[in-house]
Amino acid sequence: QVQLVESGGGLVQPGGSLRLSCAASGRSFSSYTMGWFRQAPGKERELVAATGWSGESTWYADSVKGRFTISRDNAKNTVSLQMNSLKPEDTAVYYCAASRRYGTRWPHQYDYWGQGTQVTVSS
Repeated sequence: QVQLVESGGGLVQPGGSLRLSCAASGRSFSSYTMGWFRQAPGKERELVAATGWSGESTWYADSVKGRFTISRDNAKNTVSLQMNSLKPEDTAVYYCAASRRYGTRWPHQYDYWGQGTQVTVSS
């Protein structure tokens, strides 16, 4: 069992930055693929970024490549998402998730979810 708690969301102007953090409790954090998803009103939940067990591999949605960076610290059981050059279309609820499957991008293959944190990009 893994519990995930996100933090760091908020309101930011276009072009600004935010850093989301996810703290995990439970066992074997380093054996999970960790992902950040987002869901905007009326849209499906989508993968934003994911990282493999030791952080050696990362995957990004095309829409965030070059702007967002995912990282993990297995010693602290945390995963972070640095978001730069934010755009209004990045507005959504962002979720941290953990999967036993390596490198998966599909929400239904993630086993544990946080409660979500709102990110709003607006002037």
